[in-house]
Amino acid sequence: MTSFLAHYGVLGVFVLMTIDAVFPAFSELVMLYGGALASGALTHELDVFGSHTTGFGAFLAIALAGTIGYLLGSLAGWAIGFYGRHRFVKRWGRWFHLDEARLDRAERWFSRWEGWAVFLGRITPVVRSFVSIPAGVFESPLPRYLVLTALGSAIWCFAWAGAGWGLGASWQGVHDGFAYVDYVVVAGIVAAAAYLVLRRRRSITMARRASNSSR
Repeated sequence: MTSFLAHYGVLGVFVLMTIDAVFPAFSELVMLYGGALASGALTHELDVFGSHTTGFGAFLAIALAGTIGYLLGSLAGWAIGFYGRHRFVKRWGRWFHLDEARLDRAERWFSRWEGWAVFLGRITPVVRSFVSIPAGVFESPLPRYLVLTALGSAIWCFAWAGAGWGLGASWQGVHDGFAYVDYVVVAGIVAAAAYLVLRRRRSITMARRASNSSR
């Protein structure tokens, strides 16, 4: 991926962030390394549509390319969910790591956070790639969806690109450390899912016992 970014620069960031809106493409690595390229501290210079440049202008180009690419990918994901609904998930969801179980969790996420579900999802590791299609399935209002996605995406892209731009050649250490955050988030999601399953089983068992005792 870093070789792809080093070769294609801003265009590579745009393409990968567009993909990340519906399918995990390691967006923190994309923006972090893109920012490091923009700093000029690496052996490769940043390609900005054919010209090689570094500095603050290059940083802005990287951050905006990531933000706009992610926003367009999110719009495509919303349209897929809105027009395909559950039929799409059943037929093609596995290609997007989106099955009925994940869709159920997404529904609980939207029910819990309501209007803030999209924004919080965009700034949450792992979760951020599984918001677009469910938002369409659950008919999240498009104008609000686009505004919240743009805000969340801008925060994510500018923060990670800024970190890479500031760290330069030391970007790898931050990326390695952030991998543990991904593990914590995944562990939290698994634990929450296990808790919900156990609670449901317990409620079913208690209901059966109450039904048997009343007979």
